[in-house]
This record gives sequence, C-alpha cells and structure tokens, in this order.
Amino acid sequence: MANVDALTARSAALPTFADLHGKVAVVTGGSRGIGAATCLALARNGVRLVINGRDPVALQASLAAVQAVGGEAISVAADCSVLAQVEHMQALTEAHFGAPDFVLAFAGGGTGRPAPLHDITEQDWRSSIDNNLTSTFFTLKCFLPGMLARGSGGMLTMASAGARVASGAPAGYGAAKAGIIMLTRHLAQEVGRQGLRVNCVSPSAVLTERTRATLSPERQAQMLEGFPLGRLGTPEDIAAASLFLLSDASAWITGVVLDVAGGRVMV
Repeated sequence: MANVDALTARSAALPTFADLHGKVAVVTGGSRGIGAATCLALARNGVRLVINGRDPVALQASLAAVQAVGGEAISVAADCSVLAQVEHMQALTEAHFGAPDFVLAFAGGGTGRPAPLHDITEQDWRSSIDNNLTSTFFTLKCFLPGMLARGSGGMLTMASAGARVASGAPAGYGAAKAGIIMLTRHLAQEVGRQGLRVNCVSPSAVLTERTRATLSPERQAQMLEGFPLGRLGTPEDIAAASLFLLSDASAWITGVVLDVAGGRVMV
C-alpha cells in the first residue's frame, strides 16, 4: 500500500489536458514502473483504461491504484509477444469500450546481461527481440484496424536510450528498441493522412521499483555524472511526456522520438 500511496501522490503533480477526458487508452506493460505511472496519470486526466500486464498480482495493484483516484479501468493479463493473446485483449477492449482512442505499446524490458556479441545466446537474442520489438508490432497491428475505422487517435511506443547511443545495455535490447523507433516512423508516415498520430518516448535511466532495488545508492550517484540535469528519471517524467504526446497540445507532431533522458541523449 505504501508504494501505491507514493505513486498516487507523485502523479497528482502531473499536468492535466482537458481534451483527454472521456477517451479510452490501452496501456501494455501497465502493471509496473513507467506503465503503471502512466496509467495513473491518464486516469487523473479522465481517460478510461485497459491495463495490461503479465503478472496478475502487479496488474491488480495497478488497477487498484487507478480505481482509488476514481478512474474507470479494466485489466487484461496477456503476454504481448504472443499474437493470439494480443488479439484476445483487443477483442475484450472493443467489447467493453469500443475501439480505443489511444494505444500505448509499453510492454518490454531488458533481458539478459550485457555480453560480447559472440557470447550472446540464441535464447537471449530472441527474448530481447520478442519481448520488445515483436510485442510492439503485435500491439500496433491488432488495434490499428479499429482506430483506422474511426479515423482519429494516437499511438505511442517505448524505445530507450540504449537504442539511441551505444551503451551498457545488451546488444539485443538496443537493437530491438532501435527497431521500435523505425517501426514507429514507418507507421506514422503510413497512417498520418488517415487521422492517426504515432510517436515514441525514449527514456534513459528511470528509477522504477526494479531499478531502485538493483542499483545501490553508490551506483546511482556514479551514474549522475552522465546526466546534465543532475538526476535520474522517475516514472512520472515519462508519464508527463506521454500525456503531452497524446494530447491536442501535440496535434502537429507525429513520427518523433522524444528523448526523456535528462540530457544524456541529445540528437
């Protein structure tokens, strides 16, 4: 409960956009970290939610946090790297809410440890690609027809600083996230004249529950040297950028990669 209360308090300081009220958003990877913070920020903007994740316990916690601030939401457990499960989520979404206004394809994450290329196993490589790039592709593919039929809406994908600069991230992860960037640009060009905008957020080091548990205070202090703004990111930093890219405030923006990276990435 303490984590939920802290997340709720931080989300209260985020901006609100009146045009988002009453819209419907699907958030994959919405059970933890950046996804959960974004769900809560959307709920505070009056957005009705479909929250996706793979862990039923974490998924229920994210749903409870949204409902605690008066948000309307359903949760759908699904592995987005499996097409049939994404198709099932899409069917449940449209049966409950109709075609969504927004799809946030945030499911993904690091897999494996950094290693020389010749030491990367086939399993680690395929896991990186499937959990990130393939999951994003399946999510966009399944929800796109309903959104095109309505002729409006926005899609948001999730890259990483590891896709923008060579870093300590596993090579497969960086390659998958770089693929997401090109997939985003391709789709943005394809559907722009049909009323849809497609953009990408690209975080650097973000202090989620997982990274707080794995990075010692000493390691966090060392990392600060690489960030001109002098701090690591929070899930709410990414949530705030996501709100902007979905809102009418960014109505003439599509196909962009927004580096929410504290100045570590400047391109």
